[in-house]
Amino acid sequence: MAPRERLKTLDEFSLADLEAVRLLLRGDSVIDWHRLNFKDDAEIRDFLVAQEFRPEENADRARMNAIKAEAISYLRRHFEYPIPKPVEQASVEELFWLATGRGHRQTCACTILKCTHIIHHLDGRELLFMLPMSDQEIFHLVEEKVYRVIGSMLAEGFPITEFVGGRKNKDSLYTKLLSKRESVSAQIFDKLRFRIVARERDDIFPIVQFLQKKLFPFNYVIPSQSINSIFQFKRYCQTHDHLKGYLADMQAGADEDYTPSDNVFSADNYRVIHFVVDMPVRLPRKLLERAPSSAWSLGPVVFVICEFQVIDRETEAANEQGEASHAKYKDRQKKAVIRRLQLGMREMKTPTFSKREEPAPAGRPSGPPSVRPPAPSVRPPPPGRKRPR
Repeated sequence: MAPRERLKTLDEFSLADLEAVRLLLRGDSVIDWHRLNFKDDAEIRDFLVAQEFRPEENADRARMNAIKAEAISYLRRHFEYPIPKPVEQASVEELFWLATGRGHRQTCACTILKCTHIIHHLDGRELLFMLPMSDQEIFHLVEEKVYRVIGSMLAEGFPITEFVGGRKNKDSLYTKLLSKRESVSAQIFDKLRFRIVARERDDIFPIVQFLQKKLFPFNYVIPSQSINSIFQFKRYCQTHDHLKGYLADMQAGADEDYTPSDNVFSADNYRVIHFVVDMPVRLPRKLLERAPSSAWSLGPVVFVICEFQVIDRETEAANEQGEASHAKYKDRQKKAVIRRLQLGMREMKTPTFSKREEPAPAGRPSGPPSVRPPAPSVRPPPPGRKRPR
């Protein structure tokens, strides 16, 4: 029998866990990292599995080696990059170990792995465009994956009081695009969106860490699309002796800043953790067989953009009050849209409520509740709540 899944406590976090959560909160790019901090073979394997690789299968091992070889070839073609033989001949798992060390081999391993990240991503994107599949079919695969993982979290009694998933409807898409200066549909990241309400604030880091292990790897968090208006990271870590010990080793820093939003319709006091991921999804064989033969070398993984929001129960309740409420948000957005339609963008004004220097977070997804914890204390949302922002 497989061991039961459980959340890590904050006292069980590794440096790698904390850095991955920090990257998500700040919306950084893994390309700017200069080392990895995996502590054992199990963490490396979990990371590969999160990429939707199955290292024990011959086809996947060949695919991993092909990506590594292409990364090395690219570095040599364009930069004449010197790569020592032991690094070139290392397995993918050995590259991860080298990337945790020191010296020239460590730098080489990190450089190669950054390129493999890009190559895997581009190939998955190309495969998605080559498949004769509708958005609805692709979205269904993503939802199956998300509901399977979060459903298991709920079944195991994880500290989640509410989970909502949904797709943005057409009217919401129209309103969102009309309210944005950059009215391009490709810039809509929340066609698929999922919202998790944690029991307590201290449950958020462990829940995010679990999602990064089981649902999406930290390297596919989309840079510059995160909002964190809940945690002042350094100050929060300093309140936990175990996390405090990692601060000096954080390669991306440990500042006090929130990660701001540019959403002019959100109120000052709205608080949320919001991030966008390009989620890897492994295609069933029957779907791959529908692809043209030219796509077979791209592997079985595609990437689909979706939005996540994580919040604690107390903050959730506070967000429903006054200017932070969803009804107030939608009212401001709709007024701006009708002004723009009638008068043009130059006549659009910012909302009338004041803006402080603290970041104003983005809004929340909606949709019918897809999975909810069975606890009777969980209240259903009132009608009209949790519409998309």
